[in-house]
Amino acid sequence: MSTVKDVAREAGVSVGTVSKVLSNDQTVKPVLRARVMQAVTELNYRPNMAARALRTNKINTIGLVVPDITNPFFAQLALGIETEAAKRGHLVMLTNSHEDPHTEQRQIAALLEQSPRGLIVVASNDSSAALDDAKVRVLSVDRRFHACPLISTNHVIGASKVASHLVNLGHRRLAYLSGPQNTEVGRQRLRGFKTQFEWHQKQDASLSLVTREGQFDYESGEQHARDLLTGPKHTRPTAIAAASDQMAIGVLRAARDMEISVPEELSVTGYDDITLASLVVPRLTTLAQPTMALAAEAVTQILQDADVALTDALVEGELIIRGSTAAAPR
Repeated sequence: MSTVKDVAREAGVSVGTVSKVLSNDQTVKPVLRARVMQAVTELNYRPNMAARALRTNKINTIGLVVPDITNPFFAQLALGIETEAAKRGHLVMLTNSHEDPHTEQRQIAALLEQSPRGLIVVASNDSSAALDDAKVRVLSVDRRFHACPLISTNHVIGASKVASHLVNLGHRRLAYLSGPQNTEVGRQRLRGFKTQFEWHQKQDASLSLVTREGQFDYESGEQHARDLLTGPKHTRPTAIAAASDQMAIGVLRAARDMEISVPEELSVTGYDDITLASLVVPRLTTLAQPTMALAAEAVTQILQDADVALTDALVEGELIIRGSTAAAPR
């Protein structure tokens, strides 16, 4: 197992410089920081947190609250944050709010008792309570927590890309399954899809759109899809866009049970690009959220000097086209 002395030797710096870099000391010159981090990666070095605790009487930690750890997107995001924090010599304390603002509030209070370097919160919904004098840096990721700065994919642009993809494939009867409208992310994705669809509709009056509000889960997608796909073939949508991959996979399940072929009779899109999106059959067309970029930005901001203000940051997602979408049936 590599030691801090091995890292110092590999980078050609002192042990003290390595310690400063791992503690996110901003006085280290960028060129030296880059050499140290390269050595850390090449040697697969992991700081001995127990030894550090004995020396400094504290363990560097970041608190993380997610609304649903069973949601693959939040699991991927948590992994990214943990990975980025470890690169900087920090641990992550993870809690799950179960989409409940009251549970969220209790867990935040418990995390703050541990005196973390900072707190990253993916809010349960817009009812999240404000923090009174938290005394640590608090940052939102994906879903805004109260008035805290937000690191997020640009959901308006992301959803607009999905809308244009389906219209450009020739689909004229579309349905959109939104996320809960008591979340900013749910509203943004719906707004992005509808705004772009309405722009296309001005060019082609034959376009029609039906929207349904649901949750970001499999059951919601399946239930709404069964309702939308029941009825005469000439009236049902030829494309269903979902506000999450989980919802979209629920749509695929309903279509299979109803013997509706995807993508020959029905195109389906998701949002997030969770691991399952490339494993289901057909593989899911989706808007990929850059989880590692979001995680890196969040950890970087949390560990900045206290006098550097936290700020909103938007990252653009990428449309990943796979086998679940095709030209509209004639």
